[in-house]
Amino acid sequence: MKQLNIENVIKMIKAMSAIMAVLLILTGVAFAAERLCVISDIANIRSGPGTQYDVLWQVEKYHPFIINKKKGDWYEIKDFENDVAWIHKSLLSKIECVITIKDKCNIRSRPDTKSQVLFITEKGVPFKVLERKKNWIKIKHGDGDVGWIYKTLVW
Repeated sequence: MKQLNIENVIKMIKAMSAIMAVLLILTGVAFAAERLCVISDIANIRSGPGTQYDVLWQVEKYHPFIINKKKGDWYEIKDFENDVAWIHKSLLSKIECVITIKDKCNIRSRPDTKSQVLFITEKGVPFKVLERKKNWIKIKHGDGDVGWIYKTLVW
C-alpha cells in the first residue's frame, strides 16, 4: 500500500472540497440559509403564499426568519421554533436581528454580567442587532429599548 505524505493528503482534501462545492452549486444547495427580519410593526404570517390564505399568527418588528423557498412575491419561512409558514417579501429586510430563546433574559447596560440589568425579557422577543462585542450583542427592541444581551440567549 502506498504511503501518503502530508502534501498528498492536503491535495486530496482540496480536490474533494472543490468537487463538493461544484456539486452543491449544481444541485442548488446553498451553503448558508438566507435569514431576513420583519420591518413592519406587525406582520401577518400565513398558511400559504397569498392574502387568500389564513393568518396563522402575527409577529412584531425585527422578528427573524430563515427563508426556505420563494414563490413569486411570497417567502416560505421558518422561525426559531421550526414553525413553517408564509410571508410577503415586502415585510422583510436583510437587517441583522435576533430573538430570545430563554424564558428569562437579562438585558444589561453594558456587555458585562456585573453591569446593571435594564430590563428582563421573555422567550420569543425580537431585537435588531446594533453592535457585537465578543460574546455580547447590543440590541434594540421595536419600542426603542436598547441594551446588551449574551449571545447564547438568542437565535
